[in-house]
Amino acid sequence: MSRRHRTAAGGRRPAAAVLAAVLLLAATACGSRLPESAFGPGGPTPDLATDTGVTTQEIRVGIITSVTSPVGGETFTGPRYGALAFFRALDDRGGLHGRTVKVVTCDDGGSAIGNVDCAHRLIDQERVFALVAGSVLDYGGAPYVDAHAVPDVGGQPIGTAYDRWPHLFSIYGSSAPRDGRSVGWDGVLYQSTEVYRFLKERLGARSAAVVSYNQADSARYARQLEEGLRSEGFRVLSQSVDLALPGFQTVAAAMKADGTELLFDAMDSRGNAALCQALDAAGVRLTAKVTNVQNWSETVREDYRDSPGCRNSLWATSASRNYEDTGQSAVADFRAAMARYYPEREGQLSAWELEGWAAAQWLTDAMDSCGTTPTRACVERFMNRSEPYDAHGLLIPTDFTRRPRPTGPTLACLNAARWQDDAFGGRGGWVGQVTDPATACYDVPQLPYRP
Repeated sequence: MSRRHRTAAGGRRPAAAVLAAVLLLAATACGSRLPESAFGPGGPTPDLATDTGVTTQEIRVGIITSVTSPVGGETFTGPRYGALAFFRALDDRGGLHGRTVKVVTCDDGGSAIGNVDCAHRLIDQERVFALVAGSVLDYGGAPYVDAHAVPDVGGQPIGTAYDRWPHLFSIYGSSAPRDGRSVGWDGVLYQSTEVYRFLKERLGARSAAVVSYNQADSARYARQLEEGLRSEGFRVLSQSVDLALPGFQTVAAAMKADGTELLFDAMDSRGNAALCQALDAAGVRLTAKVTNVQNWSETVREDYRDSPGCRNSLWATSASRNYEDTGQSAVADFRAAMARYYPEREGQLSAWELEGWAAAQWLTDAMDSCGTTPTRACVERFMNRSEPYDAHGLLIPTDFTRRPRPTGPTLACLNAARWQDDAFGGRGGWVGQVTDPATACYDVPQLPYRP
């Protein structure tokens, strides 16, 4: 039995959920957690240029985001803002060993062609040292990034690129070969079942419904959800609705008759809001409506405005800290930086923004490991080390150590929170349900699937 903090799935469940949803819609200076010797002035004098994108004054990094994608600007922008806030705080403290970090952003428009154009622009024209906190609909430029050995650190794995290319490092880590030849282990990836195990043991639930559209990507992800739930002993009610004219009232009636306790879905945010309205109207009271890290956000206030009963049943899971957990110093740093540099985004704060901050922290720690002579090779040695990394407590410890194909149960950990309207003095918010994500762990199966 393998004993690891992260699983071979490495965050695949949340990524698959977002991929399904987006494809459907398309048819105070803050501490940056480094030793004071890393900052200037007063720190070491930087050496001359040591690699592409490095001068005596700055290190140039790039962020690619699907800002103007078909699914709307806020779908993918969270990680970018988190990373930008981190680097602004870092530069306000003097930068890294006397060098500022200059961030160049590129909007790929949510298309593979646009993504390739962004990769060429940042690598060929802007000559960036590395990429960080990428969040894109279609990572068409991944082969070009990898071919030029540009480290891509802390990206959100919407598709399968981070499970294939060796110079790409997702925010969730990976134990797959990532040899460039195939995704995962000869085209096979694995999902783990810690979320279902946690909810079963924590809530005592034994029944669940999975709702999807009659569309290929939605149906495929729904099957993964159902397989995971059944492997943990859940009775599963499977419901499919028409993409153009979804009959959510029928689904609500079926769930009420079934006595469904948990609800999972393979739909977009618009569908989720409409389903919740139907559930509230039908008097369906769930133990939990389970969502993922991409929907762990302040925007649920408005997204579920017309269905407060359903909103107060929302649970979210992730491999990162709750952005409301300001008693944790790195989260407090993140919140203070967002309030200082992007106060207008108070209503859009999210777990993805926190993970963008964590990605920037990861790249910065990797660059700091090189001292005053940063190189891409040095950064990748840090990324590929066997010691698990936790972004100063923001992430469940993870790494990129290659391991054999999973053959049995693996120790997998998670964080969880639930939305409560009466929390935080009545303003409402996400209330943590796990004391320490690095210790909320379960020995669970690894279920193979082909993406």
